[in-house]
Amino acid sequence: MKKDERELYFAQNIPLPETPKPASGVKPWEATKVVGTPLPRVDAYERVSGKAIYPSDIIFPDMLYAAILRCPHAHAVVKDVDTRQAEKSVGVRAVLSAKTPAADILWPYTPEMKTKLFDPWCRFEGETVAAVAAETPYQAWDAVRSIRVAYDVLPALSDERKSLDAGAVLVHKEGNKVKTDKYERGDVAKGFAEADVVLEQTYRNESELHTPMELHGCVARWDGDSLTIWESTQGVFSVQARVAEVLRLPLSKVRVIGHYMGGGFGSKLQADKATVIAALLAKKTARPVKLFLSREETYLAAGNRPPSTMKLKAGVKKDGTLTALEFSGTGSSGAYPAGGTSLLDWLVRDLYRCPNVRTETTDVYINAGPARPFRAPGHPQGAWALEQMLDSLAEAIAMDPVELRLKNVSTVSQARPNNPPYTTTGLQECIEKGAQAFGWKEVRNKIAGQPKNGHIRRGVGMAAGLWVAGGGNPPSTVLVKLFADGSANLNMGASDIGTGTKTVMAMVVAEELGVKPESLQIEHADTGTTQYATPSGGSKTVPTESPTVRAAALSVKQQLLELAAEDLKTHFSDLALSGDEIVVLSDPSKKIKITGVTGLKKRGVIVGVGYRGPNPEGKVVNPFAAQFCEVEVDTRTGEVRIVRFLAAQDSGRVMDRLTFDNQTFGGITMGIGFALTEGRVLDGSQTGKLVNKNWHDYKLPTMLDVPSDMTCLPIDRPDPEANLTGAKGLGEPVTIPTAAAIGNAVYHATGVRVFETPMNPPRLLKLFSQAIK
Repeated sequence: MKKDERELYFAQNIPLPETPKPASGVKPWEATKVVGTPLPRVDAYERVSGKAIYPSDIIFPDMLYAAILRCPHAHAVVKDVDTRQAEKSVGVRAVLSAKTPAADILWPYTPEMKTKLFDPWCRFEGETVAAVAAETPYQAWDAVRSIRVAYDVLPALSDERKSLDAGAVLVHKEGNKVKTDKYERGDVAKGFAEADVVLEQTYRNESELHTPMELHGCVARWDGDSLTIWESTQGVFSVQARVAEVLRLPLSKVRVIGHYMGGGFGSKLQADKATVIAALLAKKTARPVKLFLSREETYLAAGNRPPSTMKLKAGVKKDGTLTALEFSGTGSSGAYPAGGTSLLDWLVRDLYRCPNVRTETTDVYINAGPARPFRAPGHPQGAWALEQMLDSLAEAIAMDPVELRLKNVSTVSQARPNNPPYTTTGLQECIEKGAQAFGWKEVRNKIAGQPKNGHIRRGVGMAAGLWVAGGGNPPSTVLVKLFADGSANLNMGASDIGTGTKTVMAMVVAEELGVKPESLQIEHADTGTTQYATPSGGSKTVPTESPTVRAAALSVKQQLLELAAEDLKTHFSDLALSGDEIVVLSDPSKKIKITGVTGLKKRGVIVGVGYRGPNPEGKVVNPFAAQFCEVEVDTRTGEVRIVRFLAAQDSGRVMDRLTFDNQTFGGITMGIGFALTEGRVLDGSQTGKLVNKNWHDYKLPTMLDVPSDMTCLPIDRPDPEANLTGAKGLGEPVTIPTAAAIGNAVYHATGVRVFETPMNPPRLLKLFSQAIK
């Protein structure tokens, strides 16, 4: 959020003087009655019955449908756009292109990098060229196909490893380097000199595409000079801010609603060009316009996890002490700055105790769609390199991989200035308890005693990780209302992106006020009616919003007890809320129903306001993970079957055991795709175009790729220093070590180390043919 937007927000939301605030020094929960239990989703019926209305379900009687003409070339300059035939087509009500005065606006990829909404220099396949609104989707697409465009097709750059070569195609005239970041501590040369073993290897991951179930898009409708957008988004306030900025509207004139969303994984943290295009078409036609991308369009223009090439050099003593780590990585933002190497080196910097570390990452341009945050940006790639290297080091010094990691557990964040301590460090418990529950030593001994002369081979592997964020952060504001009949309302701006946010927050209210979670009325994700929240992503939603919800509920409880004290003729400090009653602690025979409190009946409602306080000063809040898997590899076909998988996760307090398990299994599944099946393929020989832009050719993991034996092992240790609920993030850390654990297991099974993703049959067969006799 920009500084001026934040200041404007707070200026508009100064609490009234009489608004009670939660008392400072609130104690952490000890035993809980609701929080931590396996509670089904409060909106489960709506989701499974079809009653839930997603943005893609929105329909208005006079609604138009829009489609976008996108550049079919990876690199081209638009010389002319002829929309005359489209304008005369049946059902067409509006056409936009670079020639349209209303569409002559700038699109900010970053504050410093802005291009035209319909920019003539198309730097990636899928860039917007024109758009049409018509009475039906078919008419819109027919009109799009009738638009004639003259392109000057240019050579394309599709491989980030060649971006800085002499004579490489220039994506931007200033050059192909976005930026280089460097980090160093200690004396790396000295560290390597002290090592008994030094290994060096290059690792690579292919680009991964988000491809969420619900497509990207929105419905836009104007009412006078006010715009309402129903968007499939992870953050309604971020969309509001971007649209208001681009269209030069006051925030008060842009309302964004996103009550349900069918997946995002980071790709829906921001507004798309399509959002603004829909708004412009709706303005031009004075009718609502629905614009949702096709599946192919999302592959081209809705983000990706960047491809990365990483070189890692590591030194270790015979006793397992890491002495030095040196990392260099190259990744690509795509055609515009988008964090192509964001956090790529973080695990090397911070996961294990090591006094001497040097990293350098270089982000470069290629002619491909801009990257976007993708579930733990940079971390799965970094883990792919670091965690395989740790196993290689362990083998070189004849130490168990688990023992090597335990030898180097850190209790402070070494990558930050002054080495601040973690509020809680669950890495050691994740590794130890995970290994014990998995039967690590037993299964390794069993496999070691089996002959490796057949084509079906078994192996086990493990990997660990942390997520750089996951501690939550301000700002966040939540309202909780308690009505005279004892029912309650929760008002928050956070989006529930399918992870159970509404359920967890309802459990927090239930824990404090005694209401049933399923009976709570919940208002959320609507900039017009709910309180400000940052986007749901980065594993920050629960640790950001749940303390805010608890603060609001505590405010309600405090006011309720003060009102009841007048009826019970005692001080509110001698009162406790028990179910639907308020009881005098010193004389439990004295009590009053919530609905009988005179002050509540007179007021009609109690409103509690919660604010997210700052994170603990001088300390770091991070979640940790360790994962273990067993695989079966067919060396004749190159197929890898994951037999079982166990994930030990330290994410602070377990808020809802059911959603905790579901998040874990979903993260493992996504990590399996990263490891075994997924990879964007660009035509590097001629056109630079995306080859596998559909669900048939882009191989997502299916039920057949996921083991039926998956275990979630929560390291349930509430973090009282982190926030009011003791919770840390979960969504990101569950997918960080997965691919590396599988890679280590494949090596254990076959003796062949795989350095590139995906580990699909063609790649493995080639490696096996060279190595396995």
